[in-house]
Amino acid sequence: MQRIIFLYFLVNLSLVPPLALAGSSGDPLKGEAVLRDMGRASCLICHKISNLLDEKDQGEIGPALDNAGDQFTASELRARIMDARQINPDSIMPPYFSTKGLHNVARAYQGQTIYSAEDVENVVAYLLSLKEETSQ
Repeated sequence: MQRIIFLYFLVNLSLVPPLALAGSSGDPLKGEAVLRDMGRASCLICHKISNLLDEKDQGEIGPALDNAGDQFTASELRARIMDARQINPDSIMPPYFSTKGLHNVARAYQGQTIYSAEDVENVVAYLLSLKEETSQ
């Protein structure tokens, strides 16, 4: 597993999309719970998801995540969640599955990622479920 992640970061993102980290696709319900967890850098601090009406004070720093499933592939979402700096070195989005290049990390958290591999896959599954509803 670690070897796959290491090899992924050595190769250009456009050439080798990241593979599922947990060995299988995630659970969207668990992904929503992870995404809402304010104890672990919730995505909603910076992003907005309109259908989460019970979540007040959603962020506007990053783009809205509405329809993320229509706009991105699983690989694209996974890459952004793992470490958005690999796509945009100036990104202020925290790397949820990387410890590379971090500074002033509290000793208790050094060498630890914010999300586990399973968490990443669950959030990817949830974001993929966010699609524009079409009326028929």
